[in-house]
Amino acid sequence: MPRDSPPTPRTAPIPAKAPAVALTMLLAAMLTACAPDTSTPLGDFATTFDTIGGTVHVTNTGTPPPARLELVASIGPKTLTDTGSPDEFGGVNSVALGPDGEVFVADARNFEVRVFGPDGAHRRTFGRQGEGPGEFRSLYSLAWAGDRLLTYDPVQGRIGEWSAEGQWLGQQGTESGYTGPVSSVRLYPVGPDEVLRPGLGAMFESEFGRAFKSVLIGLNSRGETGDTLARLDGPGGGPPSGIVCQSEEMISFFTIPFAPQFVQHPGPGGITYSALTSSYRIAVTRHDGADTLRVIERSLPAESIGDDEWQAGNQEYEDWRAEQRGASCEPSGPARPATKPFIEDLFVAPDGRLWVEVMRTAGNRWEVFDTEGRLLVSFSAPARGERVVPAFDPSGHLLTIRQDSLDLDHVDVWRLERED
Repeated sequence: MPRDSPPTPRTAPIPAKAPAVALTMLLAAMLTACAPDTSTPLGDFATTFDTIGGTVHVTNTGTPPPARLELVASIGPKTLTDTGSPDEFGGVNSVALGPDGEVFVADARNFEVRVFGPDGAHRRTFGRQGEGPGEFRSLYSLAWAGDRLLTYDPVQGRIGEWSAEGQWLGQQGTESGYTGPVSSVRLYPVGPDEVLRPGLGAMFESEFGRAFKSVLIGLNSRGETGDTLARLDGPGGGPPSGIVCQSEEMISFFTIPFAPQFVQHPGPGGITYSALTSSYRIAVTRHDGADTLRVIERSLPAESIGDDEWQAGNQEYEDWRAEQRGASCEPSGPARPATKPFIEDLFVAPDGRLWVEVMRTAGNRWEVFDTEGRLLVSFSAPARGERVVPAFDPSGHLLTIRQDSLDLDHVDVWRLERED
C-alpha cells in the first residue's frame, strides 16, 4: 500500500485524553466474556485459548469485527503560500495526543514543540535550540507520563519534563551522544504513567569487537523506575534481510524487499512483544525473552510477490550497482522470498493493547488485540511515512505522519469508528 497518498481531511472535535470511553465502548460492544480454554465465535470469527507446557497459545481465526478510521484533522501546509505558518514543519520526529484532545508535535529541525487544538488550529509553541533549561540540541521523541510531557534529547543526554501548557518542570539525565533512526531512538509509552527510553547495558563481545548491550530503561512521572528491559536478538540462521556493499568511497546497506525482519516492542510490566514478520505469530515474553508467557497467532493466507513489486523494491540497489560496478556485495544480490511477510510492524499502545500493521496486497491493515491476545477489530491502514512511528491514545485515536508530493510533513489525526 502506498504510504504517501494524502487523505481527504475533515474536521471534528477530539474528546479529552483522560476518558477512554470511545474505544472502550467500541470494543466492549464487539466482544463477549471469554475465559481460558474456550472459543468466542462471532460469525466465522473465533479466538481459541490452549495452554501447552505452561505457555498460553491464543489462535484467532476467521473474519474479525470490522471498523474504520475516520479522519478528524490533518495538520500541515495546504498550499505553497502557507510558508512560515506554524503548521509548516521543518521535520516531524514525534507526535502525541494530550489533554483536551490537543496534538503535540515535535519539530526536530526547528527545535520546538508545537501544539494544535482538536480543529487543527495552532495554539502555542515551546522550546528552542540551545543547551539551557527548556532548550534542545536534538528533539527525537515525546510521550506522556502521567500529567507530564517528556521530551527526549539524546544528543544532549536528557529527558525534559513539561506541563501541558509548555512550562519547563525539570529534567532527567541519560547517555549523551546516542544516535540512530528516530523510529528506534525514541520514548516508548506503554502505560498511563509508564514509558521506556533507550539506554546502554553491560559490555559484551560481538563479531565486530566489544559493544554495549542495547536496553530500554523504565520511566514514570517521578523519574526512572529502576526497570531495565533488554532488546531481544532475532532468531539466527535465516535468510539475510539486507545487502552490505563495499565500494571505493563507502560502505552502503540495502534492505532486501519483503525479506523477513525481526520486530519487537516493549509492553507494560516488563514484557516484550516480538515476531518474525514472515509468520503471523507474536511471542509475549518476560525476563529478556527467557520466559514465554503467551503466543498470539492469526490465520491468514500467504500472498505472492508480484514481479513489478519486486523490481520496484530493488530499483535503488540496481541503480547503485550500475554506478558502482567494481563494488563487492554480501550477499551478491537479493534473493526473492517465496511469499510476502505478514507483519509490517507492531506497537503497544498506552492502554496495553497490541496494534499490528498487517501487510496485504490489497492494502495494509491494522489489527488490534487486547492484553490477553484476543483480536478485537481489523480495518484498513491509512497512508503514513515509514520514518516516524504512529502514536496511539486510549480514547480510540491514531496519529500518523505522512509526506506530501513536496516532501512536507503532515500530521493526520484519526478516530476509530465501528462499522454497523
